[in-house]
Amino acid sequence: MKFSLPEIHGADDSTTQQDTLLALDRVCVTLDQTPVVEQVSLQIEQGEIGCLVGPSGCGKTTLLRTIAGFEQPAAGSIAVRGQEIACSHFSESPESRRIGMVFQDLALFPHLTVAQNIAFGMGKAPSKEKSQRVEELLDLVGMQDYAKSYPHQLSGGQQQRVALIRAMAPRPNLLLLDEPFSSQDTELRVKLAHEVRDLLKRDGITAILVTHDQHEAFAIADRIGVMSDGRLLQWDSAWDLYHRPAERFVANFIGEGVFICGNTMHENQIQTELGIISGELSRHYKAGTQIDLLVRPDDIVHDENSPNKGTVIAKDFRGADHLYTLRMPGSTRVLCLVPSHFNHEVGENIGVKLRLDHMVIFER
Repeated sequence: MKFSLPEIHGADDSTTQQDTLLALDRVCVTLDQTPVVEQVSLQIEQGEIGCLVGPSGCGKTTLLRTIAGFEQPAAGSIAVRGQEIACSHFSESPESRRIGMVFQDLALFPHLTVAQNIAFGMGKAPSKEKSQRVEELLDLVGMQDYAKSYPHQLSGGQQQRVALIRAMAPRPNLLLLDEPFSSQDTELRVKLAHEVRDLLKRDGITAILVTHDQHEAFAIADRIGVMSDGRLLQWDSAWDLYHRPAERFVANFIGEGVFICGNTMHENQIQTELGIISGELSRHYKAGTQIDLLVRPDDIVHDENSPNKGTVIAKDFRGADHLYTLRMPGSTRVLCLVPSHFNHEVGENIGVKLRLDHMVIFER
């Protein structure tokens, strides 16, 4: 079983400037003399969908507003298609950037029809061009029959689609979405995220979404950035964030998992409470080094024949599966995903074994 330490992933310096639509270079933002965004660098390629996730107050919305032109960097620079649009001493006006934005409250005009709302986003474009674009976008979202309807006559999901295609109407260089699904329930948010991704891809729109919901991010984004305390910790694919987190915070924030203690041994072995794990270490550790090993629920396999027994201290029924929280004899707590026909009770001891396909280790 092979595993390696994660490498920090960021903007790809090998990408040609011609393909890069948006580039942030060490951007810092200060609000009321308080640093809110610090040293953020990232790139979005033409046609890509990016997403910023992180806890409330981590700076993701401020970063989005800075890209839009509503805030100015205190340091660093922002460029679109290789042309600088903002730095510490210069900031192109929001209306000059050809950047669209969809806000949390959607901001549809209640006195305008769906078609009029969409056309409003195109400003002073010729009437014929507006009509063609409105018809094209309504067809794209399957709402041709709602052109003359008013926002209050639409469902929440339909209002969401109208707000989106209104922002798409003028074919912006970049579309920014600030928690656009926050008013919807969890199931609908993920469904809408899939729909929005399909729409943006079909229309060739490059976009950045801000959300606190990682499932929403997984559903829509090509690249996801995890932010904490104003810093961009990792900018990567969902798969790499989950399996190759660059920092402990990313490992804790993305997915469900716990760290179990271990000690390195000779011959590339690690002693843990769940047994000895063998694998080729990518970095030399002296025998006896204390490490923390990230273990996800799908890394713990239910096996009644295993000598490793854990006590069920909590259970979460998820339909096809139970998510069990287990306390091991040495007080380590782990999560275990088990098919729901194995219906164990709290307080019951069950056998488990460790099966790690992708290992993440941090030296303690």
